[in-house]
Amino acid sequence: MKQYNNGEFRKKDINKTYTVYGWVNKRRDMGGVIFVDLRDRSGFLQVVFNRSFLQNDFALAESLKNEYCIKVTGELIARTPEMINPKIPTGEVELMVQELEILSEAEAVPFNIYEDKEINETIGLKYRYLDLRREKLQNTIKTRHLITTSVREFLNNEGFLEIETPILCKSTPEGARDYIVPSRVNKGTFYALPQSPQIFKQLLMVSGFEKYYQVARCFRDEDLRADRQPEFTQIDMEMSFASQEDVIDLVEKMIKHVVKKVKNIDLPEFPRMPYKEAMDRFGSDKPDTRFGMELLDLTEILRGTKMNVFGNVIENGGIIKCLIVKNNGDKYSRSDVEHLTDFVKIYGAKGLAWLKYDNDTFNGVIAKNLEDEKLALMQETYNIENNDLILIVADKKKIVYDALGALRLKIANELNLIPQDKFNFLWVVDFPMFEYSETEGRYKATHHPFTMPSDINKVNDPENCLSVAYDIVLNGYELGGGSVRIHNPKTQKIVFDALGLTEEDIKRKFGFFIDAFKYGAPPHAGLAIGLERFTMLLSGTDNIKDVIAFPKTQSASDLMSEAPTQVSDEQLKELGIAVVVEEQE
Repeated sequence: MKQYNNGEFRKKDINKTYTVYGWVNKRRDMGGVIFVDLRDRSGFLQVVFNRSFLQNDFALAESLKNEYCIKVTGELIARTPEMINPKIPTGEVELMVQELEILSEAEAVPFNIYEDKEINETIGLKYRYLDLRREKLQNTIKTRHLITTSVREFLNNEGFLEIETPILCKSTPEGARDYIVPSRVNKGTFYALPQSPQIFKQLLMVSGFEKYYQVARCFRDEDLRADRQPEFTQIDMEMSFASQEDVIDLVEKMIKHVVKKVKNIDLPEFPRMPYKEAMDRFGSDKPDTRFGMELLDLTEILRGTKMNVFGNVIENGGIIKCLIVKNNGDKYSRSDVEHLTDFVKIYGAKGLAWLKYDNDTFNGVIAKNLEDEKLALMQETYNIENNDLILIVADKKKIVYDALGALRLKIANELNLIPQDKFNFLWVVDFPMFEYSETEGRYKATHHPFTMPSDINKVNDPENCLSVAYDIVLNGYELGGGSVRIHNPKTQKIVFDALGLTEEDIKRKFGFFIDAFKYGAPPHAGLAIGLERFTMLLSGTDNIKDVIAFPKTQSASDLMSEAPTQVSDEQLKELGIAVVVEEQE
């Protein structure tokens, strides 16, 4: 095993002989002298092959190419002043090689690893083992490791036990689609891969372990995006005899501990915001609070207007909100606003009304149709100034929130309004207990059906029932979420009834789980944090693939190993499975 890390040599280490290992990151042949940046996990060390010092045939050094894996022995010396490289930690020293051994050769690589710049994603995923040699990805994987070790350090000191829960589970289809695994022994039956350890961690509380955590693998068969993968990892925890305040206090301390370890930053106290306030101000339950440009309400200002496009929405119980893009109206032409209109239509909005304020006057199509007193009230209420752009959406509440919440982020990115060096943590609390599913035509649990309602007497009033649930948000991403759990079978039955679950549904989906709560279950609460998202944000990347060693594509495939693949007829026969391929019309 190698004794030294290439990136750790300093001037204090000179005038000694060392044997070092690594990959040829880059070579420069100066004719009689060859310089090589020798890379290992710790960084780079310049090694020098000189005809006068090298005991091997110099032709061996001349044969070196990028990504050859080599072993060299030589004396570490100080670089001359003109050769010092202040850009790298080892820039004051170099190794004068006396012996060279080529451990393995390398073919021409499909991209230059030493450049460490963005490459074609498809090529990078196909050759992921090479992509992972790049400094950026090495650093993100190291950050992930440091986060997990810091979490374990903190929770172990708090008296938590790390306990593994099953990967082969019972399917409880309440949420995303399950990944299904057939059973060979019990043909015609199936396991599901866990979407989270939710049921098992609550059962561990029933079992009396009191404080549990796990760096848990989870699986969800859902449409992917930049911050989502089919298999992911949660920092999962549960604790007995705990309130919402207990969980928030402990998790906040844990996050501060981790950020201090990883970024050497002392975080302030995390503010709290009720769900309703977050939606009203930001159009999102995971608001990015690093910048302003909040949603502003125009419903009461425009109540009674003769403009039907606004008046009809208010009469039908909808709302009207706007964004004011301060002092940037000149950046958006009519065609630019048309593109913004197309953007909000993605979120269900029928259109985007707009106004510009210039020379102390409102301009734009609706300025001619909206009453002067309404315009004056709008200008006075929100201190609208010259060169401001006002963007308005009128519709059902959910559509307005979704459209303007997304538009707020789009414009902030276009205008570089978001400071990239800030970590704004936020607790969002007082979530609705239920949310209405338009596709299913029924109310569903906002989080999961085991969440404690704030008031059991309001469970049959789903529009106004809140839950004892909480999310931790970082820079516009939901970092994690949790809740106080229902531990009383009677309360659980009331919630199941409100969700329209029959006795048969309950027994089939959750029978063993509900039975456990008949035997003295303690009050308990917990939370789970997405490890990949946490790592992604602390690493300064916006792509979750950067923090996973071997990620999948948007179609949930692995370009390197070529998974998923077909399996043999013999394997299918053993499992009692027949594959039916539907004919395409």
